[in-house]
Amino acid sequence: MKHVMSVSIGSSKRDHKVETEILGEKFIIERVGTDGSIEKAIEIIKENDGKVSAFGMGGIDLYVCIGNKRFTIRDAVPIAQAAKISPIVDGSGLKNTLERRVVNYLAENKIVDFEGKKVLLVCGLDRFGMAEALDKTGCKLTFGDLIFTVGVPIPIRSLKSLNILASILAPIICKLPFNMLYPTGEKQEKKAGSSKYERFYNEADIIAGDFHFIKRYMPDRLDGKIILTNTVTSDDVKMLTQSGVKMLITTTPELNGRSFGTNVMEAVLVSLSDKPYKFLTPADYEELLDKIGLTPRVEVLN
Repeated sequence: MKHVMSVSIGSSKRDHKVETEILGEKFIIERVGTDGSIEKAIEIIKENDGKVSAFGMGGIDLYVCIGNKRFTIRDAVPIAQAAKISPIVDGSGLKNTLERRVVNYLAENKIVDFEGKKVLLVCGLDRFGMAEALDKTGCKLTFGDLIFTVGVPIPIRSLKSLNILASILAPIICKLPFNMLYPTGEKQEKKAGSSKYERFYNEADIIAGDFHFIKRYMPDRLDGKIILTNTVTSDDVKMLTQSGVKMLITTTPELNGRSFGTNVMEAVLVSLSDKPYKFLTPADYEELLDKIGLTPRVEVLN
């Protein structure tokens, strides 16, 4: 039996464990949170290194990318280096493949009509594949990178502008303590209690990107909105339903009541591949995704 373990610096209250079968292989898939502690994440990885098929790095990315540029997040490096035997992935491989496919799938199957719709992508640097795919749909795209990461309420209105800004700011931002940029630990369990960015939610028809960014400043009402995101729990779904969200779409499928993050699903693909993970290409991921036949989770909530 293969064992995939996502070690996340997020809240331990979001931990989950399932047994499932994928392409004839039995899997244990689990998520272990460390409540914001990078040191504890490193300790857990070292304890389980060589015992699991692959690790997912949760709650933090090793890289952020835009176009052909890649920037390393300094706080993530010691976590990635803790695994010496088992592969460890941060989900960027799936963000570059699966999330592009999901946007195309939704458009081609007329599940979501993006043409002319106002789309708020809360952080384009975090989901570069989704950003590029959305940009091609004809939607009116707004990036919230400055708003949701550094608290500057200035929307970015084009992918070209995001590219330029990223080239200037990303090398600096990636060296900051990660908890300044992204909700970790118990911050993932509650909203910030501020409505200062409510207007950006209100003007959007579709709100896309990392769920913790979406949730942090989410207003009480999101009537008629479509949420396109990654990891949600049953409590998250209940909250979105009560807020009036029309449709919830997660790029990864539901497994026993929740959708796991892209880092988990990438670790699954790495475990199934015959190639060493460092040599896997986007084409290899595409081939494995075709074999598995992953489709997004789509739920009409209201």
